[in-house]
Amino acid sequence: MLSSVILGLLLPLLSSAQLVGTNTPEQHPSISFATCSTGGSCTVQQSSVVLDSNWRWAHQGTSGSTNCYTGNAWDSNICSSPSACASNCAIEGADYSGTYGISTSGGDLTLKFVTQHQYGKNVGSRVYLMQPGSNEKYQIFKLKNKEFTFDADVSKMGCGLNGALYFVEMPEDGGKGAFSGNKAGAKYGTGYCDAQCPHDLKWINGEANVLDWQPSATDPNSGTGRYGACCAEMDIWEANSIATAFTPHTCSKEGLYRCEGTECGDGAERYQSVCDKDGCDFNSYRMGNTSFYGPNGVVNTNARMTVVTQFITTDGTDTGALKEIRRLYVQNGQVIQNSKVNIPGMTAYDSITDEFCVDQKNVFQDNNAYIQKGGNKVMGDAMERGMVLVMSIWADHAAHMLWLDSSYPLDRPESQPGVKRGTCPTSSGDPKDVESQQANAQAVFGGIKFGPIGSTFRA
Repeated sequence: MLSSVILGLLLPLLSSAQLVGTNTPEQHPSISFATCSTGGSCTVQQSSVVLDSNWRWAHQGTSGSTNCYTGNAWDSNICSSPSACASNCAIEGADYSGTYGISTSGGDLTLKFVTQHQYGKNVGSRVYLMQPGSNEKYQIFKLKNKEFTFDADVSKMGCGLNGALYFVEMPEDGGKGAFSGNKAGAKYGTGYCDAQCPHDLKWINGEANVLDWQPSATDPNSGTGRYGACCAEMDIWEANSIATAFTPHTCSKEGLYRCEGTECGDGAERYQSVCDKDGCDFNSYRMGNTSFYGPNGVVNTNARMTVVTQFITTDGTDTGALKEIRRLYVQNGQVIQNSKVNIPGMTAYDSITDEFCVDQKNVFQDNNAYIQKGGNKVMGDAMERGMVLVMSIWADHAAHMLWLDSSYPLDRPESQPGVKRGTCPTSSGDPKDVESQQANAQAVFGGIKFGPIGSTFRA
């Protein structure tokens, strides 16, 4: 999961709460994106991004400076209960560039991995795209029968890093309208959820996640609480310069669902979760084409690229059932078709369909929770309800990102189909090493376009 490390006087700035502080004005960095129509006519929309509330400084009172959360523990005097935190604590506005390494220019967003600032350092970030003209609502995308296009530059991201662009079914207003304890809302980046049902969120449904809070053994500023925040997730892009994957994750619950116990799917109960945590991934290297993506590959990660993802329905309408998730790339003026599966026992698929998912899981000997929870049809249902765009950069304290760019799981031989996912060694990805060795890493996203199939890109 994502984590932020901010050391010094205001340790840490990653805590979250639901009142709004008055020490730092909240100014969302502006960014543009385009909506397109059939024929390729596109209209530029002026929007902005907002930092997730988990990164923000939480303090007692709206103008105070006493931390509600320090290191990786809550102050039990201020936060004696979930509701007490809501009454006692406020989250602050953010210095996006100076503290968090987040900057925009026109249609580009740059997320720096490590940012040194006057109080220490910040590691990683997560932001959401706002509705144009609004500081109080996230932009909602309905993806079925549409395509989503963006540019990516991952040239400064090595093993163990993930520059992610994805959609989750979080509430449009961050939960402010549904939960009286949430006074901050989307303006301050509240309401996050995903298919992993993360427990490290410090605020869920307007209450602090203080019950049973356990500090992390590897992250000095993170921990886990009793509750998780689950929702459907469409990973358009999880990538560094070595490997990339796009992955849908279905859930049996609609929207943000606060889980507890078995339904969260923790540890050995993974496949009892309300969400499919594994998803059905298409990673070109894992699917048998080891030269397609990477430095000097067919898709050359030394240079900027355009990534196109199409969501095909059974009847070619916005309300038809989702049947296929298709990928294209554009680089140096050339349209590059997605790689084809080159695995014995599998058809040469080049997109995500239910048939691909069934074959992949069978050949790789993986649990097929994606199909068990409804497959593309249920993924499409979440898309029809609407999803929020997330962009982030992070290192992985749980599995060191081996599931993306190395061999994983570690208890299977590398020769087994599906285990090898990239060229990174299994010793790579430890966050403390990534932070020290790749302090200058950054993810750049830009050129966002959304519209009917075939409207958002040109060779």
